[in-house]
Parts: sequence; C-alpha cells; structure tokens
Amino acid sequence: MRCCKKLEAFLLGLALLFAVGAAHAADIVAGNARLVAGDDGYSLSADFKLSLNQRLEEAVNKGVVLYFTADFELTRSRWYWFDQAVVRRSKTFQLSYHALTRQYRLSSGALHQSFPSLEEALQVLSHLRHWQVIEKGEVAAEVEYVASTRLRLDPSQMPKTFQVSALSNRDWSQSSDWLVWDFSPSEAAAAASGDGK
Repeated sequence: MRCCKKLEAFLLGLALLFAVGAAHAADIVAGNARLVAGDDGYSLSADFKLSLNQRLEEAVNKGVVLYFTADFELTRSRWYWFDQAVVRRSKTFQLSYHALTRQYRLSSGALHQSFPSLEEALQVLSHLRHWQVIEKGEVAAEVEYVASTRLRLDPSQMPKTFQVSALSNRDWSQSSDWLVWDFSPSEAAAAASGDGK
C-alpha cells in the first residue's frame, strides 16, 4: 500500500514537472509561414507571437542589446538515409534602447528602424517579411521539400556575463518551436504567376 502511494506521488510530481516544462516550452509562437516565388528565388514571410518577460524588458531599458535570430531550414526527405539539408539561413536582429532619444531601435544588417515604444519595435520584429532564403537554382521544381523556421533570443552574441546567466536562468532563453510545413517549388511558382494576373 505504501509503495502505491509513493508511486502515485512520484507520478503526480512527474506530471507537474512536464506541465511546467510544457508551459515554458515555447516563449515565442511561430505561425503563418509561407515561401513566395520571385525572380531571384523564394522569400520567407512568417508571423511570431512575441513578448518580453520582465527581466528582458528591464535589460533593454537599461541599455542591454538583445539579439534575436530567425532561422530557416529546407530539407529533402530521403527514404534510404537521413534527410538532406538543402538550405540553411539565419538572420539576426538587434533590439536596443537609446536613453538620449528615448527611442527603441531595431537593426538587421544595414537596416535600422526607430520606434517610440517597445511594443511597436516588437510588433515589427514579430512580422518577418520578404526575407530571401532560397536562391534561384537551389531547388528543383519537381521535388517536394520540407521547410521550417523559428525565432529565438540569441544570448551567444551578448557579453559573456549574460551568456553565463542564460545557461542558468530561463528568462534568457526565449525561443519558438520549429514551425514545419511542406514546400513545393512548382506550386509556389504557379501561385506567384496566378497572383500576377
């Protein structure tokens, strides 16, 4: 009898642990991803539900730059071996606050945008648009592929003290799960030509 009660308590604790883990599994939620055909290849658009926890918001407001990285992968299934990685791309965004101008700044490469509020900066970061991820000639029209994307906070690009914090503190490790969908270049090309009419 005592053994059964211990087993029940253990299973209850395990269930609670999994429930807490599931609640924190994806701090960012990915959705509405699509690849659109263009003259030079295919571009990715995707939406992410994103909000900063209190610790990250405080860090930004104190001048810490947060790095978010969007990842894209395109694979081809093979029945006889592991899936073949066809394309891998990453794009990094820097989110910062400038106390003198009281503006939030979102940067990616040479592109910089300023916003009067953190909510507006996060709104733009949440909507990834027209990111060319596949060059012309990297895919074959008649082949079926699997595409996937995610958005994650990337503490590896931050100062060492924050990297150490990220290893031990859940607040510094926000990420979406991979959003996965089937991709057919011929269907994407047909849809693009239909939109042009």
